[in-house]
Amino acid sequence: MRADRLVAALLHIQARGRVTAAELAGELEVSVATARRDLEALSAAGIPVYPQAGRGGGWSLVGGARTDLSGLSAPEARALFLLAGPAAAVSPAAKAALRKLVRALPAPFRADAQAAADATMIDPTRWGERDRTRPALVDSLQDAVIARRRVRLTYEAAGRGRERTQRLVDPWGLVDKDDVWYLIAGTERGQRTFRLDRVVAAEPTDEPAERPDDFALATAWEDVVGEVERRRSRTWATVLLEPRFVPVLRGHFGRHCHTDEVLDDGRARVRIAAPTPLDIARNLAGWGAMVEVLEPAAVQAQLARIGAELAARYAPAAE
Repeated sequence: MRADRLVAALLHIQARGRVTAAELAGELEVSVATARRDLEALSAAGIPVYPQAGRGGGWSLVGGARTDLSGLSAPEARALFLLAGPAAAVSPAAKAALRKLVRALPAPFRADAQAAADATMIDPTRWGERDRTRPALVDSLQDAVIARRRVRLTYEAAGRGRERTQRLVDPWGLVDKDDVWYLIAGTERGQRTFRLDRVVAAEPTDEPAERPDDFALATAWEDVVGEVERRRSRTWATVLLEPRFVPVLRGHFGRHCHTDEVLDDGRARVRIAAPTPLDIARNLAGWGAMVEVLEPAAVQAQLARIGAELAARYAPAAE
């Protein structure tokens, strides 16, 4: 995109002080004519980039003009590159951008910034799991969000029926939550959230998408998370277990696990939540007598049913 090249050209000039069109063309991997047009476009946009003719001439920022990037402090530069480094390891475009950003930094910061970029990598795959792959639809949907173009989705509903529907949506933003991707979009029924692993096809259209002026992706996602968490905590139970096992229980129930107190007998009283009594019982059944459920009766009943089923199937046959 030309906007990307213009920013890259400006940063390159800032780093070098003065460049020729030929040098810039080599850096941006474009023709000399294209590089010259980009330089002229910067000047026409009001950025103080001017050519100097003659031997040793070239294009430079007049009057010591600088971009905001040069104003980074050393800690800010390290923080930026600590965040960007892992992304560059898996994205050629991010890697190229990071290389250009390093060159645009003040010289004393470059070594630390490069070291910060190389200091961390991210492996999103948990032990024992297959490698996670980025959904193929992400790139095209990102383009639609940026270009503000409507998308025709073919969406497969959850459940046994797997009914497929087509919807024309206004894409507003994408969210990656633990390698599960979601699209937040406007529909004729208002804002909706779509899981990308249920999107069978996404066809961008030429129709302009509408987006509320006050829309903020982070705020919209907070609302989605809040609603999902409310659904996940419709049933609460109180249980007793040894305090040393509370972290394990928290690993199952996450934010819906709260320790109330430690009783005189040494056991911790903990509150846990899940969508239904059966969901809680299924998580606790494997604990056996290590966990005592005080309430509600619905969870106790589900545990009793599960226990009876297991006893009936696995009890030794009478001789």
